[in-house]
Amino acid sequence: MSCDDTDQAAPAVTRDPVCGMNVDPEAGKPSHDHAGHRYHFCSEGCRDRFVAAPEDYLTAKDPVCGMDVERSTAEHMVKHDGARFYFCSEGCAHKFTADPDRYLGDRPAPEPMPAGTQYTCPMHPEVLQDHPGDCPKCGMALEPVTPSADSGPNPELVDFKRRLWIGGPLAAAVFVLEMGAHVGLPFRDWIGPTAFVWLQALLATPVLWIARPFFVRGWKSVVNRSPNMWTLIALGTAAAYLFSLAGLVAPGLFPAEMRDHHGQPPVYFEAAAVILILVLIGQIMELTARDRTGDAIRALMDLAPKTARRVTGDGEEDVPLDAVQAGDRLRVRPGEAVPVDGEISEGGSSIDESMLTGEPVPVEKAVGDAVTGGTLNKQGSFVMEARAVGSETTLARIVAMVGQAQRSRAPIQGLADRVSFYFVPAVVAAAALAFVAWMVWGPSPELGYATVAAVSVLVIACPCALGLATPMSVMVGTGRGANAGVLVRDAEALERFAKVDTLIVDKTGTLTEGKPALTHVIARGVDESRLKALAAALERGSEHPLAEAIVAG
Repeated sequence: MSCDDTDQAAPAVTRDPVCGMNVDPEAGKPSHDHAGHRYHFCSEGCRDRFVAAPEDYLTAKDPVCGMDVERSTAEHMVKHDGARFYFCSEGCAHKFTADPDRYLGDRPAPEPMPAGTQYTCPMHPEVLQDHPGDCPKCGMALEPVTPSADSGPNPELVDFKRRLWIGGPLAAAVFVLEMGAHVGLPFRDWIGPTAFVWLQALLATPVLWIARPFFVRGWKSVVNRSPNMWTLIALGTAAAYLFSLAGLVAPGLFPAEMRDHHGQPPVYFEAAAVILILVLIGQIMELTARDRTGDAIRALMDLAPKTARRVTGDGEEDVPLDAVQAGDRLRVRPGEAVPVDGEISEGGSSIDESMLTGEPVPVEKAVGDAVTGGTLNKQGSFVMEARAVGSETTLARIVAMVGQAQRSRAPIQGLADRVSFYFVPAVVAAAALAFVAWMVWGPSPELGYATVAAVSVLVIACPCALGLATPMSVMVGTGRGANAGVLVRDAEALERFAKVDTLIVDKTGTLTEGKPALTHVIARGVDESRLKALAAALERGSEHPLAEAIVAG
């Protein structure tokens, strides 16, 4: 059987075994043959990681039934809390989706953050401290300035999802009870007027406890004199709940015209519960977006290996990357990533520096040449002397720059902050005026209508767009750019780029696909097909990108 026959017989698969993305085999994406199978990849980076250690990406364990699943051919994959899980069948995938915690109870705890880690608020980047906690301005959970590659799922996101699983059905039940009469389901008549209101209270009260973080944030915003969206949410929902609770336990406090023929004032338990659950869903969406944006930084950090092979007088040993110091001699073998910045002292090789330059063709390196951590050694083996380690490496500075860009404030955010500072007190004043106006000029029962009007103003006027839209846009925009290989220096650059009408690029490597292709053949006095066949035969044993292009052409 010829080599051509082997290539044709190799079965094609359509899932990248490294990142789990679906890949069209006909789209010209990178591929690699291993053990009789052809694997397709979304990018050169995923392919190179697979080539360096294919055993790490061949199979995954189904968390439900424990079976080993081929990652590249798995039809069912679920992403949960930043991790990808593969399943043998649709049934196992459904079981996992319905109750992930049931099958992840034995997962190892994420590694603790390194000593000296700084924490900041995603909405107030000026807040910085050396330990986790809540932001003193808005109450949101602080996040590491630079996430660890093994930091695990966002604990706040996990907590909020758990709260939604409990509070969502309760709020839905209250809503259905209250709205049933509008769709021909008179629950009030079936249950009885008194029991009906008490049932709403019993269902809505746990929802307020579940939404306790929002009330904490609202209180902190008042104490720290930095009113924001949480101030309005806490005021509006608390007013609706307390008004309803007073009408339930002490209906005699309300004027007769406010009470119905059963002696019960109007209650708004469903409004408080539903509003809080909607806010909770919004927070989960925001945290999920931030978590996906953090994947961009973690992907950059994953370019560096977890260990390095240190050369000493007694031989060679694998050590954690954190243990490498400037001056150490390190061996880099074919297919491995360069661990840190340094200089080649023995040997030589070709290095894929596309993560820095965008150029797909490897660069030949010899003794005395500089190498950069995170770049990929293609063929040769060499010994290098470490020059920059830890936060001093080029890759670490790139990661820090992306993180700083995500936290930086666009100029328009300053305007939003100034507007928010006056907007929240203005909304509270407008709610008070609405209450007074309905009490003076409103129809009977005045107190009920006035309360509803005031609560509506507080909740509907929540400045979510002012408080969240700009920082979230910066965070998602810089994260998407990092995933695409575009590094944004800061939020101001991102905002100013919207006004750019001319883009000047310094080299073609920035814009090309990253994979050479044979486009033209000039054959003088020789049959073109024969010339291509001879060239392909000569280059078939080479792994050089230009050789691969000739063989593929």
